[in-house]
Amino acid sequence: MDEHQREGAKAESPQEMPSDARREAILEELAQLYDLTATLRRLCPWDRVQTQEDIVAYTLEETYELIDAVRSGGRDRHPHVREELGDLLFQVYFLARVAEQEGWYDLGEVAAGIRQKLIRRHPHIFGEATADTPEDVRRTWDSIKRTSEGREGIFHAVPASLPATLFAHKLQQRAATVGFDGRAAHQVLDKIREEVLEIEEAMAADAAARAADQTGAGDPTERPRAAERISEEVGDLLFAVVNLARKVGADPELELRGASGRFRQRVCEAARLAAVSGERFEEMGLDDQEGYYQKAKALLAQGRLEGDDDQEGTR
Repeated sequence: MDEHQREGAKAESPQEMPSDARREAILEELAQLYDLTATLRRLCPWDRVQTQEDIVAYTLEETYELIDAVRSGGRDRHPHVREELGDLLFQVYFLARVAEQEGWYDLGEVAAGIRQKLIRRHPHIFGEATADTPEDVRRTWDSIKRTSEGREGIFHAVPASLPATLFAHKLQQRAATVGFDGRAAHQVLDKIREEVLEIEEAMAADAAARAADQTGAGDPTERPRAAERISEEVGDLLFAVVNLARKVGADPELELRGASGRFRQRVCEAARLAAVSGERFEEMGLDDQEGYYQKAKALLAQGRLEGDDDQEGTR
């Protein structure tokens, strides 16, 4: 049985596959985008001189814009998501076109490569393997990466350029694939409390070193060591929080972005409420600012879409 036959045999429902007419229409649109990309590279002075190194910064920007669109919520987000998907798709076409012109590879080879990889990494669909849960699938993926694809070591191919929270999350996932992941979510909470206590101890040591310096009896090396320990303990706390997010099924990068967005929205609303009352938020004391912040938080929570939880974590 070849891969196409296996795919047909394991398809759960014919409704999951597009009709022949729809498939041809999609292929035609993709072909036209390919032709347009080639035209831009030939005729546009700006597009013509771009390299892959020039373009990847835009690719990253488009990725984050897509994330924001997907997570924006509401029934009216779909046109925005579609637009951002198009922007990201064009990035792929453009990068592949640059490579084609350089004689490295083309878009077809890119598509063939990912298609072959997906088939290889889904032996439970296209082969004889079984995987009943998402966790089974992830273990299969990591096993295939290490064996069939020759990626050595537990932390193979984890990009060092990932955002810090995503980097920590990925390392924890890889460690879990070899069983180094014994803590349940409530145990990770205990670890977080432990890290907070260690930060408090480090801050107390720093305060003692400062006091000793003021009397002239301190060790001049003590304060730098105390400050360094505080920084390390904060890092340990952040790492533990990322682990908690992983344990409860939350994406730490996206959730931190979401919390940051809520904080920004609440502060802007607090400033607006202060202005309505004839006051300037930036000229207030902290207690008054906090009062407006809490009012803003309550108002925004009342106005949120039904089912959109007001998640904590910004204060």
